Formats: sequence, C-alpha cells, structure tokens
Amino acid sequence: MKILGISGSPRKEEQSGVYQTVKAVLDATGLDYELISLRGKKIGGCIACLKCAEDNVCKVKDDMEELREKIVEADAYVIGAPNYYSGINALTRAFLERWFQFRHREGNLLWGKRAVAVGIGGTSGVPPAEEIEMYMMYNFIKPVARVTGQGAASCYSCGFGHECKVGIPYMLYGDEAKNKVLQELAPDVRKDRELMNSARRAGELLARDLAECSREEVTREMQKLLFEKMKESV
Repeated sequence: MKILGISGSPRKEEQSGVYQTVKAVLDATGLDYELISLRGKKIGGCIACLKCAEDNVCKVKDDMEELREKIVEADAYVIGAPNYYSGINALTRAFLERWFQFRHREGNLLWGKRAVAVGIGGTSGVPPAEEIEMYMMYNFIKPVARVTGQGAASCYSCGFGHECKVGIPYMLYGDEAKNKVLQELAPDVRKDRELMNSARRAGELLARDLAECSREEVTREMQKLLFEKMKESV
C-alpha cells in the first residue's frame, strides 16, 4: 500500500500548516507514502478541450504530467489546502480540476480508493476540506476522514498585521494585537494538540479502512452517494 500526500499550499514546507498537517496524517498511517508540495509547480486548470475523453489522459503540457502516474499508482490520498476566501486556493483547485481526465467512459483508475481531506485556515479549515471531499466523490473516492484546523494567516507575517484593522489579528484579538509580537500570537499547527490528535486518528482510520474494505465495495458505496446527489438537482 502506498499513499500520495499533496500539500496545495504555496508556502515553504516549514512555514506551511497545510504541509505539516498532511505529513502528520501520513506519518500516523504507518504505511509507505510520498508527500509532494505543489509549491512552485505550474499547473493550470481544466480548459475543457475534452482531448482526455478518448483515453483518460490529459493533453495539457505542464507539471501535472509528472504527477499523473503518482495519482494512478497510489492506493489512497491525503490532500490538503489552505482557506482562501472560504474555499480552496487556485493552485489546489487547478490540480483537482485536472482529475477530470480520469473519469471518462467509465474509466475506473481511481474508483474505490480512499482519501483524507485536510483544510487549514486563518479562521477555519472547513471550507477547503469540504471542496476536496467533493472532488474525491466525483471520482468515486471515499473520504474516510476530514482534518481541519487554524493556521497562521498571512496577516501575521505581511508586515502590517499589528496595525491593520481588517486583518485576521485585529479581528481575533482587537486592540491587543497592537501590543503583541504577532509571531507569538500566530497559530502553529504543530503545537495544536487537538489538531495533531485529529491528524493521528485520521491516519490510523485511513490505514484501517484500506485493510478492511475492498475497492469494489467502496466504489459501489460512492457511486450510490453521487448518483443520489445528482438526482437532487433534477
């Protein structure tokens, strides 16, 4: 079993709450894994050319090409993204949009696999995690756990966070932010015991689910869920 971890954060690994949380989940699985940061990669969104419809291979030439085989070969995924405007950031969205290449003509390369969605935000990580789960569902991949938490918003390091009255520090701490060293106020996911425990449990659950459930069984479950959801729109 091998798990592919993806950090969609544009921050350096050491500074990224997304990267650190994804790694914590992966470590807890006890399984072989590869963790890739999308930072610095050139990945555009789906351009709807439909050239992938014939063989389920995207024809757009960028850094997604080198990731395709890793996605296909993995048995499960731990995918994390930061909260940008109550959703996932553009880089992670582009990466996930390109998974459209896998689902034509009953292409089953990803069916029945498992995933953990990780969302980290300056206030909440729930919105990006929810979006990641939806992308997984469209490919009949089962989200077995969700890990969300609070990380350090950019306002803590932009240079003006101590005085900006529409920034996260002021929203959370009010005038107290002016009198504090912002780096001392900034959340650190590695010091968040509840979040790290959640990541550990998610990793353990992912490993257990992989051992106990077949891809065929999970595929049927996810197809039923998605088909019922689609019927709601009719």
